[in-house]
Amino acid sequence: MDKLEFESMTLCPLDGRYGKIKDQLADYFSEYALVKYRVFVEIQWLKFQLDHLHTETLDKVDPNKVDDILAISKDFNFDSFKRIKEIESVTRHDVKAVEYFIDEKLKALGYEHLESYVHIGCTSEDINNTSYACMIKHGLKDVWLPAAKEFASMINKLAVDHKDDAMLAHTHGQPATPTTIGKEFKVYAYRFFSSIENVENVKIKAKFNGATGNYSAILTAFPNEDWPTLNKEFVEDYLGLTFNPLTTQIESHDYTCHILDGIRHFNNVLADLDVDMWLYISMEYFKQIPVKGEVGSSTMPHKVNPIRFENSEANIDLSNNLCVALSNKLPKSRMQRDLSDSSSQRNLGLCFGYSLQAISETTGGLAKCVVNKEKLAKDLNEKWEVLAEPIQTMLRKYGVPDAYDTLKALTRGKNISQEDIQAFAKSLEQLSDEDRQTLLDMTPASYIGLASELCDIEL
Repeated sequence: MDKLEFESMTLCPLDGRYGKIKDQLADYFSEYALVKYRVFVEIQWLKFQLDHLHTETLDKVDPNKVDDILAISKDFNFDSFKRIKEIESVTRHDVKAVEYFIDEKLKALGYEHLESYVHIGCTSEDINNTSYACMIKHGLKDVWLPAAKEFASMINKLAVDHKDDAMLAHTHGQPATPTTIGKEFKVYAYRFFSSIENVENVKIKAKFNGATGNYSAILTAFPNEDWPTLNKEFVEDYLGLTFNPLTTQIESHDYTCHILDGIRHFNNVLADLDVDMWLYISMEYFKQIPVKGEVGSSTMPHKVNPIRFENSEANIDLSNNLCVALSNKLPKSRMQRDLSDSSSQRNLGLCFGYSLQAISETTGGLAKCVVNKEKLAKDLNEKWEVLAEPIQTMLRKYGVPDAYDTLKALTRGKNISQEDIQAFAKSLEQLSDEDRQTLLDMTPASYIGLASELCDIEL
């Protein structure tokens, strides 16, 4: 089956139409990745025992040959995966299949005496929760966070590039105090970086404490060891995770919910940007660059539709709904354990994948947009009534009573011209010559406060 045939038969667009996203995430959230990380955790646990426990069996291993054992994980490939799946077809237990696979490898290396130490003191969830934690940690660090940061940096650059492009603002959909294109991008850049920081600050936790979280089995075999301390060292130094000391049979998944909630917040900021860009394009504040060969409409040849922003919104909805579903499900488990979280976690990659696709779509949409400075200037020049705000504020400075109501009577619901505003400003005898001239020199395009300067704030 060639690539096109494969993509045409997939159920999930991340595997087909959006296959580039699958290629980025497959090493972290696929079934192959889950099995690979399980083998990694089991081998690290065996190495930890070789490093910390002294038994007649463990001491038989030549320290110089430990790399041979580590290679079982390091050299994991599709043949390894295939063999584990063959074993699983018999055992009907995915984690036990990993254990038996490692037993086979140890036997081939001449270390069959170590087979009893593979998975010793563990329940399946000890392997699964650490594997998923590694998947999330590395998937975030290697794929989602770099993409999110690159996107936020791009938005920040747009803010600087357009910091002086004055634009009529709209609050409640009505003309309001002018701003700049750059300032509005800067607000988004700040929000994106803040949401990224929230995700980065979540500690990715793992437990390694046996069937119901009490170290019962391993303590029975090795009663003189401080297992909470040892297993904390294993989780943090050998796996690079944060140790969760108090759990039932499962790790509580609270950190996973915090990460999903953080991704959802980033997505929502992105959706807000998508909607704003869609509206600005409809108002002609941005023009879209036609691409040769592209078709905007099947029947209206003139159209250049903002489809990338609309596609982004759709993918955000999918990512967010999955994030919410998992955040609602994962923290709840019947008493010490039920298996519903296992099926749920297999969809984690979709949360990341649809978010990444949304970022890609918005990036593509922005790449086709250019600021329409003529339209910006035209709209500003038609809305001189927005200068009612600085005039009434200046009157307040001089203690003029009812300043707000005076400007309200002058401008509300009316089409006010430059001449109207300037005539009113000239009549304000209460003001100093300098302050009166400030109002006379002001235009809607110049009334932007510190919008340009705010674009230079370091993020």
